[in-house]
Amino acid sequence: MKLSEHVSLSEFEHSETATRKGYDQSMNAEQLESAKELCEKIFEPLRKFRGSAIFISSGFRGLQLNKAIGGASSSQHCKGQAIDIKINAEEFHFIKDNLNFDQLIWEFGNDDQPQWVHVSYDRFKTKQRNQVLKAIKIGGKTKYIPFK
Repeated sequence: MKLSEHVSLSEFEHSETATRKGYDQSMNAEQLESAKELCEKIFEPLRKFRGSAIFISSGFRGLQLNKAIGGASSSQHCKGQAIDIKINAEEFHFIKDNLNFDQLIWEFGNDDQPQWVHVSYDRFKTKQRNQVLKAIKIGGKTKYIPFK
């Protein structure tokens, strides 16, 4: 099954950790609809801009998986509303400057290149937050600061 032209359901639900631990990564109907909209509104325009494949490092996370990896209890990944992708700074700025998103996070890396990017879209909101953050480590803990 395809969520969009370039994203399969199995790709979006896949997790090595979930497979290893035997966690169910199946989305329910509501999560599935959220994932489809995220892929159409964010992933596909970005894929067209890039012109080549984009690696999804994390899509859907079931509650067991999210807890096992230390994800936030309110993670949009658990709702099918977020993906973590391997993209460059230019592509990050394409999302920031051209797409309507709920949250966009430059995850670690350095000032020139993120290690990965988190992006979400909440189909239940009439207006997305368009919140742009940068994840950094301070004293061994992750902190989120406004992206400048």
